[in-house]
Formats: sequence, C-alpha cells, structure tokens
Amino acid sequence: MDPTTTTALLDPVLSDLAVVVDGIPPSADRRPTPCTDLDVAALRHHVLSWLTVFADGYADPDGRAPVGQEPADDRTGATVQDAARRLHDAVSGGAADRPLYLGESGMPGDMALSMILWEYLVHGWDLAVATGQPWTPADDACVAALDFAPGMLTPDYQGPGKTFGPRVPVPDDAPPLDRLLGLSGRDPGWRPAGG
Repeated sequence: MDPTTTTALLDPVLSDLAVVVDGIPPSADRRPTPCTDLDVAALRHHVLSWLTVFADGYADPDGRAPVGQEPADDRTGATVQDAARRLHDAVSGGAADRPLYLGESGMPGDMALSMILWEYLVHGWDLAVATGQPWTPADDACVAALDFAPGMLTPDYQGPGKTFGPRVPVPDDAPPLDRLLGLSGRDPGWRPAGG
C-alpha cells in the first residue's frame, strides 16, 4: 500500500490512541492487559516509547531511529499527538520512500509504516480494553492491517513464548478488528478480571 494511503488510515488511529492514553487513570496502571507480560503502565510506556522512536526515525534524514530513547512524558496523549504529527510530516515529505533503520536493521519505509498501522490498531485495543475505554477504528484500517500482517507473522514470531501469541480462532464473518486481533494472538472477548 502506498504511504499516503497508509498515513491516511494511521492518522485517526493515533488520534484515538491519544484519547485513550489521556483516559487512563493512575489507578489503572497495575491492571493486566492482553499482553500478558505487561500491565497498563508498562504497555503504555512500550507503546509511546516506540511511537516516539518511529517518528524520530522517519524524521531523521538518514532514516535512523534512536532505539532506546525515552519519550519526555509517556503518560499523556500529547506525547502521542506530537509523535503522530512528526510522523505524518516526515512521511508527507517522502520519508517512507527510503528505509527505516531500527539499529542496524533496515526495513523499507512503506513496509514499516504498514507495520506501525497494524501495531497501533492492536495495541490501541490492548490499552482501551484493559482500561474500559472504547476502541472503534475504521474497518478500512483493520482490513489494510489484515492484508499486511500475515506476511510478518511467521512461525519465528508467533506461538507460545514468542512476540505474538498463537492465533485465536475468530469467525470469518467477524468484524475486521476482531479478525485482526485473533490473527495477532488476541482473544477479541478478553476483558480484565472483574471487568
């Protein structure tokens, strides 16, 4: 998919993520999430740290992302909005036409952008469902991620003890978000205990 189309799908996802991040009360920080190794605070930090890394990488003239850099504030939607703006501006300027480097590993910029769309659709849901907030991304964004994700979900990355859990069976006629979640190793019916 061309970067302009992907960015048009990603922008509202990140806008919605900013709302979710701002809607997380401090009392929710230790709640479990669908990412079994991460509570809400740790997942929020992961999500915002990587979004900052991706934005910095696209904004860098050589496409080099400063892996390990921490966002100035990983608790607020303003961090998401700032990274989303920088990412959008860089991609609009042609940054997705060159590789994005995470350390020494380079990935085609358009492919990395599709990966970001997929990741933030799923992690946005992770944070929203763990904190009792709505998450209703556009079907078009979920369908685009459904087209992209299977190529990345090789046996090296999916299964017990790996980056993504085993696929969760979801009906073929389920909404695109539910199918994307199942493909990504999430149970669309997951709710925190007592939630």
